[in-house]
Amino acid sequence: MSTDAGDAEGCAGTFTNGGRSYAVARLRFQGADAGREPLRIGLFSGVHGDEPSGPAALQRFLESLGRDPGRAAGYDLWVYPWVNPTGCERGTRENASGKDLNREFWRDSQEPEVRILEAELSRRRFHGLITLHADDTCEGHYGYTHGRPVEDSLLRPALEAAERALPRDGRPVIDGFSAKEGVITDCFTGILSPPPRQEPQPFNIIFETPASAPLELQVQAHVAALDAILAAYRSHVSYAEGL
Repeated sequence: MSTDAGDAEGCAGTFTNGGRSYAVARLRFQGADAGREPLRIGLFSGVHGDEPSGPAALQRFLESLGRDPGRAAGYDLWVYPWVNPTGCERGTRENASGKDLNREFWRDSQEPEVRILEAELSRRRFHGLITLHADDTCEGHYGYTHGRPVEDSLLRPALEAAERALPRDGRPVIDGFSAKEGVITDCFTGILSPPPRQEPQPFNIIFETPASAPLELQVQAHVAALDAILAAYRSHVSYAEGL
């Protein structure tokens, strides 16, 4: 396998597998000027190729921003809908090499998709990351905050907004971790995340929908969560600037 960085709009990088070329797609939506440096946010989905709701939601979200761009005022959104293009093509959790990419980040992985995204994460120095997933073991939507207060303040309104489409998972243990009202503060290692040495560390929210729910309802929940997180972070930054 070989990889190439992709500086062109629409492509974060390319790689070959089995004699075929694949691209890690990259889209961008720049919101209206809000009188400050734009907040760079990375939006990711398709880390697991058998979770179609995330890519569909990011497409829906971008289309809706085109009709109502005010929702993205002050933001510079970098969107990666298909992190795992070979897995998305096959409909498998793993990539073509049989690796779960969400256990490979910042662990000297040789997987081309991971190397491409690690370079992007280092280059863009995002203020925040939001990754969309679907869980085939959950009973409702939930999310990960990694134990950071700022992430908790962003995830909770997202969970509330998503309840318009799907119920929240209220179990005390979700995906093997202790949870409270759909919030998990621990996480697996090797997940898609900011560079470990980036300072200050950006927020990193993972939002999960139940994979067994109808696709349309999952998409609605994802989009509602994205809107809520962006609104909450805008308020958080405005408050911090006013201190």
